Amino acid sequence: MRIPLITTLSAAATVSATNLFVSDYSGTVTTFSLTVNTTGSYALNQTFQTTECAPNPSWLTVDIDRGLLFCLNEGLNSVNGSLSSFTINRDGSLSHVKNETTISGPVNGVIYGNAAGQRGIALAHYTGSAVSSWLLEGGGKFELNQNIPYTLPKPGPNAARQDAPHEHEAILDPTGQYIIVPDLGADLVRVFSWDAETLVLKALAPLVAAPGSGPRHGAFWNPYAVTGAGSPTYFYLVSELASTVTGYSVTYLPNNGGLNFTEVFKSSTYGLLNQPAYNAPAEIHVTPDNRFIIISNRNNTSFNLPEPNGSILPSDSLTTFRLLPDGTLAWVQIWPSGGMYPRQFSIDGTGSLIAVGNQNSQNVVVLARDVATGLIGEPVARMGLPGNTTCVMWDEWNA
Repeated sequence: MRIPLITTLSAAATVSATNLFVSDYSGTVTTFSLTVNTTGSYALNQTFQTTECAPNPSWLTVDIDRGLLFCLNEGLNSVNGSLSSFTINRDGSLSHVKNETTISGPVNGVIYGNAAGQRGIALAHYTGSAVSSWLLEGGGKFELNQNIPYTLPKPGPNAARQDAPHEHEAILDPTGQYIIVPDLGADLVRVFSWDAETLVLKALAPLVAAPGSGPRHGAFWNPYAVTGAGSPTYFYLVSELASTVTGYSVTYLPNNGGLNFTEVFKSSTYGLLNQPAYNAPAEIHVTPDNRFIIISNRNNTSFNLPEPNGSILPSDSLTTFRLLPDGTLAWVQIWPSGGMYPRQFSIDGTGSLIAVGNQNSQNVVVLARDVATGLIGEPVARMGLPGNTTCVMWDEWNA
């Protein structure tokens, strides 16, 4: 593990630093150093930037244990996307290792593997209507394992957005046995197992979402933070087009046969409040203490924030729900995200900071959070980007 970067300024002021990796559609991946001194003052400063995942970086997958970062280039104006790999240096700078062309539109990826230590990365391709898998060979090297394309016999209920399958995310279930891929265009949550030797993905029975709902991202939760037989597991699905969060009780089928989902909860992502027209939720995460879920809401402009120069910053929002033992959710708070279109956010390992990527405001905002109450608070740092922000990830090797 890396040692935390600590700089002693004087006997009275010690500064500790952690890094944030941020991608944006202008073609850059940037490292920011977030520092805090003993008085509690934060500062966010750029320390590194690369264009070796250009032209349109959309997602960053950080392999903490091995010091690697994988960057997905969506390729907005090209027929293909790409996958790039980097090694992470101690100061947060990145050294490029490899780039390979992919099916168009990769927007999310997750690392998976087998008991022997062989690993792969699975990618969800939005415009490419596909899932792909790549074998990881160590040191940031990789090679294509398989492409799984999908088609629709006809457009979905929302024809403008559901003209084709749109795989939007790839995540692991809590046991590490399955990959889950919400498909916004097909109103499905695809489920995959994989061959223990080749890591080739095998499609299993999917979760069928409500017609026209547009599944986007999801998160698993175990009330007792354990997995295995008899341990309850829940899955929460954010549907962009319906602006809902739906909770499911998850049953593991025998012989690695897949997952069964039973709906136990459904709500607007605004909870108890009136939902603005055209709200489009995006990201969802369970907090590190396993007590709350946070969801980002886009395209609602629920807040207008006064700026120091007297101007007004329009802002979308983050919703917090408390997780209850039966899988239902209790609304806690809605809070400004610090900009427009919070496409993605990440929570640090302590749960006390949330880094938000506000796509259309072209910024990253770090918000304070009260771990005990779950309430999100004021911004402690903010920095602009050269393009629309797509992803922000903590570099927490030292956590």
